[in-house]
Amino acid sequence: MKGLFKSKPRTPSDLVRQTRDLFLYAHGSISLPDSKRDEKMAELSRNIRDMKSILYGNSEAEPVAEACAQLTQEFFREDTLRLLITCLPKLNLETRKDATQVVANLQRQQVNSKLIASDYLEANLDLMDLLIEGFENTDLALHYGAMFRECIRHQIVAKYVLESEHVKKFFDYIQLPNFDIAADAAATFKELLTRHKSTVAEFLTNNEDWFFADYNSKLLESSNYITRRQAIKLLGDILLDRSNSAVMTKYVSSRDNLRILMNLLRESSKSIQIEAFHVFKLFVANQKKPADIVNILVANRSKLLRLLADLKPDKEDERFEADKSQVLREIAALEPQDLA
Repeated sequence: MKGLFKSKPRTPSDLVRQTRDLFLYAHGSISLPDSKRDEKMAELSRNIRDMKSILYGNSEAEPVAEACAQLTQEFFREDTLRLLITCLPKLNLETRKDATQVVANLQRQQVNSKLIASDYLEANLDLMDLLIEGFENTDLALHYGAMFRECIRHQIVAKYVLESEHVKKFFDYIQLPNFDIAADAAATFKELLTRHKSTVAEFLTNNEDWFFADYNSKLLESSNYITRRQAIKLLGDILLDRSNSAVMTKYVSSRDNLRILMNLLRESSKSIQIEAFHVFKLFVANQKKPADIVNILVANRSKLLRLLADLKPDKEDERFEADKSQVLREIAALEPQDLA
């Protein structure tokens, strides 16, 4: 007789619906006595762990595509993501980690060849406002930061962030005193400025004056060595990308930018010197150098030739040596120009 009363297996959709109800308890939307609340929170932790197992598989089984699709559809059918984000502070550390992994995986799940997370976020872009506030909470910043970075994989979301005031906050987040949070913010900032080429090019074209002014003063001229090293590497990645050629041409026509790059070439850190060289060579290679750029290079020619002659990467690099030889020849051949 027992077999007749076996409970029906819980489907992925059931799991998400039950989890959504539990989030409402955690959120405080439904009042409960403390003993019952603890029980519900433990159940919520188990459910989030079960969702993670469906999406990632476990030691016994690989993830099943149909189950992943069901879970994804139900998760984004209603506001489960919003509930998860707002309830994250009430979860214990392990459950926060599981929840972060669930959100990350769901951004990549396709249902009928469609990323439905992208459609959901397009209709709920204010969630990015909630996530970015999390960078300022030391206990939660790494979890919110990881979710934020996964969400900007979607071009529509990255565009929203770049066009908002949020992008300016990263200049401060990158320099937070907590090393792990600062490094996480730097990884997100890099993702924002390199993943979606056309969106980044449009953003830089429309905002290059304030953006590079802040980039120079807050990052390249920071007193923090790690900030300077990351910033000069990212600047090279941005300017050397073909999508940003118009922005690059304008950047290397500025004497203020050249002054900063020449200072970075004189750093005691070889890694900063090498990365600075990759940007500096763009000033020299510019076939339409303004007269004031030419004259600065001529006035500092002997120092530059000496400094660059001694600059060598730790590992032999034929491409670097070829670029350096070309730069040395160009600088040696420059003639002073009259300023218009």
